[in-house]
Amino acid sequence: MSDSGISRRRVLAMLGATSALPVSFASFARVASASQTHGLSHEDDAFLDDLEKCACLFFWEQGSPTTGQVLDRARNGLPPATRDPRKMASIAATGFGLTALCIADHRGYMPHAQIAERVKTTLDWHLNHFPHEHGFFYHFTDIETGAPFPGTEVSSIDTALLLCGVLTARAYFKDAKVHSLASQIYERVDWPWMQNGGIAFSMGWHPKEGFLDARWEHYCELMMIYLLAMGSPTHPVPASTWNGFTRPTIEYAGLEYISGNDPIFTHQYSHAWFDFRTKHDRYADYFQNSVKATRAHKAFCLSMPKWYSEDYWGISASDYAGGYTAWGGPPLQGPVDGTVVPNAAAGSLPFLPADCVHVLRAMQAKWGKQAWGRYGFVDAFHPAANWYDPDVLGIDQGISVIMAENLRSGFVWDTFMRNPETAKAMQKAGFVANTNQS
Repeated sequence: MSDSGISRRRVLAMLGATSALPVSFASFARVASASQTHGLSHEDDAFLDDLEKCACLFFWEQGSPTTGQVLDRARNGLPPATRDPRKMASIAATGFGLTALCIADHRGYMPHAQIAERVKTTLDWHLNHFPHEHGFFYHFTDIETGAPFPGTEVSSIDTALLLCGVLTARAYFKDAKVHSLASQIYERVDWPWMQNGGIAFSMGWHPKEGFLDARWEHYCELMMIYLLAMGSPTHPVPASTWNGFTRPTIEYAGLEYISGNDPIFTHQYSHAWFDFRTKHDRYADYFQNSVKATRAHKAFCLSMPKWYSEDYWGISASDYAGGYTAWGGPPLQGPVDGTVVPNAAAGSLPFLPADCVHVLRAMQAKWGKQAWGRYGFVDAFHPAANWYDPDVLGIDQGISVIMAENLRSGFVWDTFMRNPETAKAMQKAGFVANTNQS
């Protein structure tokens, strides 16, 4: 998401508790978690640890100690402990940031007391000081005042991303204040209001224009909105709402899977928190669907050997030399020109571990001096054009650190799914354990 306030969805439009789980879910989750290393070598694990440390540092240094909001983007070459002078925060980046703080505490990257205080500050400010509409938040705001940037909408998906971070913090920190603040933020959200008389959720609301015409009506990153709404203890939507979006299929390289005409991040975001492993609903095994989507995306990139190879692939919504765009495939979307976007592979680490770890390590080894900085990989780069993005983006750092940790330990999945509302929502949606798991 860019400084101009153009969201990923707007670009796309322009382009066209474990104990609360059912016994079967809990047992299979433990089995999956125990095997999460996927044969990572010591060097692989050390690389992922560095990637996570760098990303967590971004969320600490580029977050406000006063509000807890996190900048939408920042320079990757800033001096230590320096915040980028730009003021635009993103509620999605803040949601990823709350989760990153849990990871940082879990891994011991920073002192516990400082992390816990930042989390409490963030939750208190978002509950008691941040403007909202029926519990939904504005997308881009001033990092210190919370004032919406001109033209910014109240966003359903970005509010959902924030809530996922809020609920992760609630489940992780054994703290009564954290639990109370987080619960109030979640329980205040009036989900039926965002349906605006329909079944599929609106993408947002604007104070002058009202509800946006676009709705979350085909499969993409939307699952988190539906599940959070179905699990709400105060303003729930009926279980039948889960049938309110379509699940179109595409076929590429011999792989058939559910997907819209969207970048690869749409197969990653809901999976960062909701644990879809070893279970399915009436429509699909969504984890395996994302495995197929990642395989197809890699094959799509390698179909352009002039640009991409086993050591250099991955495209997702990102910066490029011409600005910000939503691009990727299959099918081809946007002005693909040989630029690589590291979070495309990083966000798919649990789905295709060996391939994704390999390409990330290969890119760091070859282009690390230009493409790796204080916060890890730059958002995107194009060596043949001698272009290296000076920035990192909060949401792209966020999906990278969460999925790296989920691959290594399953920590975010295990923590988030301890929230009773998440298990309730998946039950209402009809998820059952896969019968072919042992």
